[in-house]
Amino acid sequence: MKFLHNMFDRMEPNFTKGGKYEKYYAVFEMFDTFLRQPGTTTHSASHVRDGIDLKRIMIMVWLCTFPAMFWGMYNVGFQALTAIQQLGLEPEGWRTAITNMVGYDPNSIWAAFVYGAMQFLPIYIVTFAVGIAWEIIFAVVRGHEVNEGFFVTSVLFALCLPPDIPLWQVALGISFGVVVAKEVFGGTGKNFLNPALSGRAFLYFAYPAYMSGDTVWTAVDGFSGATPLGLAAIGVTPDKFVDAYGSAITWMDAFLGNMQGSIGEVSTLAILLGMVVLIWTRIASWRIIAGCVVGLVATSMVFNAIGSADNLMMSLPWYWHLVLGGFAFGAVFMATDPVSAAHTNKGRWAYGILIGFMTVLIRVINPAFPEGIMLAILFANLFAPLFDYFVTQANIKRQTARRMRHVPAD
Repeated sequence: MKFLHNMFDRMEPNFTKGGKYEKYYAVFEMFDTFLRQPGTTTHSASHVRDGIDLKRIMIMVWLCTFPAMFWGMYNVGFQALTAIQQLGLEPEGWRTAITNMVGYDPNSIWAAFVYGAMQFLPIYIVTFAVGIAWEIIFAVVRGHEVNEGFFVTSVLFALCLPPDIPLWQVALGISFGVVVAKEVFGGTGKNFLNPALSGRAFLYFAYPAYMSGDTVWTAVDGFSGATPLGLAAIGVTPDKFVDAYGSAITWMDAFLGNMQGSIGEVSTLAILLGMVVLIWTRIASWRIIAGCVVGLVATSMVFNAIGSADNLMMSLPWYWHLVLGGFAFGAVFMATDPVSAAHTNKGRWAYGILIGFMTVLIRVINPAFPEGIMLAILFANLFAPLFDYFVTQANIKRQTARRMRHVPAD
């Protein structure tokens, strides 16, 4: 640690005002504050001091994705090795040598995890490298620091992608999310759309075959298999949900994540583990998450009561909606984004309920978009400022009326 302190202290004059590399101070500051605490801190008693800052908040959110991330890597490997073993397929390219070393047994936790990691890590590395490059470019041009917000954006974007997505699309998607959805509006704190979801939505509409086709859910060439949500969208009832090998998929399988899907979205249980920590540390708003659940359950029950012989998606029970697709991941990690979400307590309830309502509405009314949570959150992002405005105005009117009641008459 002393070596790091001395190294950064020697380098700092070159990057501060008047230094040789002054224009690249944002890059220096990014590494400096990442590897050691900022040099400017408050000490006097008149300041409120807290152990939580933006960097620690982002690191905490990043750590809370680990259960979903690790399970996602294992599940991706398990699904792929099962396909390889049962159908006599082969892994792709450079993965063959590593798979030969760890084995092809899907029942081996180690083999499944390693194969899944070979799929996820390139996606995450490309996401981080391309995204942070854009962050640095905008920071240098504008002369401000590189914000830690991308630390979370990168992992959320990577986890909500299918495991077999081409890496060039990963680079394109995160570029859209960072540049168009965030930086053109002024950067962290000024964007009104979630950057990770915006990048995924761009890929979804630009390259739908790569994002919603059956073949993308298993990380091996020449194999296809629909997700339960995809089956429900074409009228398959939950009692007939099966995987590509004909084995039944139960609600518990969906809850635990024993099925195909996006890397970090399959296991509701793993996502809930991260949610508990986020709520306990007050980083995520429990009102938003609860509102999402209330909106989804209520809307689903209304459609169940209406029913339809032509659209069996209307009969899908609410408890299946909770564990299918990316609802849990979106409600916990995406909807609670502190920048693009509502900020007042009542506004958070309305914001969350709108997300739950729109999720079911999109899934039921438009089966072409069975993954409703993505569009629902982006839609609710647009209304978040409006919810806060109405709540604030109502509070102002209420306080004004209260003061007027105590004003003495002339």
